[in-house]
Amino acid sequence: MRIIIYTKNNCVQCNATKNALDRNGIDYQLINLDSQPEAITNLKSLGYRQVPVVMTDDDHWSGFRPDKIANLRQLAAVEG
Repeated sequence: MRIIIYTKNNCVQCNATKNALDRNGIDYQLINLDSQPEAITNLKSLGYRQVPVVMTDDDHWSGFRPDKIANLRQLAAVEG
């Protein structure tokens, strides 16, 4: 499963999301919008106005979502 987190520097919800994924042993790719601002256009076209934005193969959301992270943990357990 591929997971991408769009984040910014000094973002509390971004850090909480990364920490939760790390604690659960879930791998992800990080795209920092402060250093890669060209990615913002794509996120805005999807309707997002806040970070983090988490994209998986089948889902995407913004903000710190423990419920969605728990679902990812379950999927990772099934795939692993």
